[in-house]
Amino acid sequence: MAYIVDGNNVMGQTPGWHRDKSGARRRLLEKLAAFARIKKARVTIVFDGAPDHNVPEGSAFRGVKVLYAERGSDADARIERLVESSSDPRGLTVITSDRHLAFLVLSRGAEVVRSGEFRSQGERVLESQPVPSDGEE
Repeated sequence: MAYIVDGNNVMGQTPGWHRDKSGARRRLLEKLAAFARIKKARVTIVFDGAPDHNVPEGSAFRGVKVLYAERGSDADARIERLVESSSDPRGLTVITSDRHLAFLVLSRGAEVVRSGEFRSQGERVLESQPVPSDGEE
């Protein structure tokens, strides 16, 4: 399974994220990397705004491909183009709460999961993993 994540949309589920956008991006990327590893899934995230110098356009953060909105555009338009250009849009799950984007990608065959629901699913997946033991009880 392959996921395309509307990054700012998912970050917006966390109160106060806008006070430290770089930190919020980093925390989301860390969670997505763990999710991708556990689920053995391909994850691409698209952020609005200028690229972060620590995680530039086209880079991979622990296996999560990082993209940004193109100049003069937004993440939704980039996500729409990613789905349109996919050889298998039915194999994609787009994570967004944007209704217009959801309508567009659904019409092209992709699945949509709302950001809040994905955040809850992701937390359950991460919590289901055993915590590494340091040998002490």
